[in-house]
Amino acid sequence: MTTLKLALSALALSSSALADNLPSISIKGSKFFFENGTQFFIKGVGYQQDSAASGSSTSSNYTDPLADAARCKKDVPLMAALGINTIRTYAINPKSDHTTCMQLLNDAGIYVISDLSEPTLSINRNDPLWNNDLYDRYKAVVDSLANYTNVIGFFAGNEVSNQANNTGASAYVKAAVRDTKLYIKNKNYRSMGVGYAANDDEAIRDELSAYFNCGDSASAIDFFGYNIYSWCGTSTFQESGYNRFIEAFQNYSVPVFFAEYGCNTQGGAEGRKWDETTALYTKNMSDVVNGGIVYQYFEEENDYGLVKVSGDDTKTMTNYKALQTKLRAAEPTGVSESSYTNTNKAQSCPTVGSNWVANSNLPPTPNTSACSCMVKAASCVVKSSTSTSDYSDMFNYICGKDSSLCAGVNGNATTGVYGAFSMCSDSEKLAYVLNAYYVKQSKASTACDFSGKAQTQTADTSGGNCTQIALSNSNTNNSGSSSSSSSKNDSSAANGVFGPDTLVFVAALFGGAMLLL
Repeated sequence: MTTLKLALSALALSSSALADNLPSISIKGSKFFFENGTQFFIKGVGYQQDSAASGSSTSSNYTDPLADAARCKKDVPLMAALGINTIRTYAINPKSDHTTCMQLLNDAGIYVISDLSEPTLSINRNDPLWNNDLYDRYKAVVDSLANYTNVIGFFAGNEVSNQANNTGASAYVKAAVRDTKLYIKNKNYRSMGVGYAANDDEAIRDELSAYFNCGDSASAIDFFGYNIYSWCGTSTFQESGYNRFIEAFQNYSVPVFFAEYGCNTQGGAEGRKWDETTALYTKNMSDVVNGGIVYQYFEEENDYGLVKVSGDDTKTMTNYKALQTKLRAAEPTGVSESSYTNTNKAQSCPTVGSNWVANSNLPPTPNTSACSCMVKAASCVVKSSTSTSDYSDMFNYICGKDSSLCAGVNGNATTGVYGAFSMCSDSEKLAYVLNAYYVKQSKASTACDFSGKAQTQTADTSGGNCTQIALSNSNTNNSGSSSSSSSKNDSSAANGVFGPDTLVFVAALFGGAMLLL
């Protein structure tokens, strides 16, 4: 408790000087800068209870660390005393009140980088989607934190692609980056970065870092976080691979930093000497790497913590003190914004092949109006009483009989072709597929039943051309080029339900125009 009392005293002294809003952190080239032009280096810690190492938690429950005022009042002084200036939160509730915690962090001189997802609303590497529910979640998190000047930015994904066979999921994350960046711009919020946090997978790390950096800047990341645990115990630049990291990112065009670090294989959390912290802020590293975020603040079952919490008791661990010593001694050499000229260029997009399966063409921007329009215009839809567990059988039956009927709701990250309604919910997609099948069966009375799980309705086409609506709000041209497709064999098109007579469209950047074919 002595440590906590000292930390509270230190925070009280600092609060008087930092009562005003912290200056925003800006990005220029591959560096972060304070408003006064001084370079900003991240000295951070992951701050979230029940967060599994490397963001691998599968729990549907999470505790919003920025909404627990009582917890923040205990933890912020300890984090300030530790010597950090940034925290990373993995999941927050945008409906909660974050005022107290954000003010405490502000007064302690601590910035925030927050992940946009949460356990039940995130891009799944094995079944990736970028849909309306996810987009609504991402926008809500941005809205909830945008007015705090100590928010640096957001992660659109964390280790979503972690091996070659699931790299297609990166196309969906990059679409999320694109749309979140444009949302921030359209809302006239102050500048906040949108980035990605990657794992240290040797097989795909070059392609992955290039993919999120390549192409039009409107869809490229603003910063790149690297989750790296290769420096364990007593090590060196060469043994840890830090030297290779510097070589790989010395020409990267946006800021790079360690989004997680802190190997615990040499005696668990308490065995950590934090020599890598010293190395991280030396000149040969700080020329390329903008600091790092330690994993993590809370001691949990995975044994990566700095602080133990038991009921009302909060105690710092031995490796907290070791890290504190290293952070306080770290004085990275930076550059002034006025003297800095960025000469680094964006990477070339990786070629699709056996080691990388994400095309540079990205999924369309989610559009609730288009999905709603499509469902209303359908003559056959799923019954609201139908269990979602029955959806797969219905999809499989129709798509198995004629895959062209499902093209409008499917997406293929490898070919870069996405259906106009691929961003809709499962029930909305099923309405599209059911209607396509119903129309192709000449609206036979038996074609919209499916053992009582589907029903006919009076089609409402007053909403206009639903496919055009889907395109009208799409940012797909910001990806460089994009392709979206429905099937020209979809006879529902002839009914004028979802689009023009030929319901195949290709969205491409060609002289700045979106082409419909």
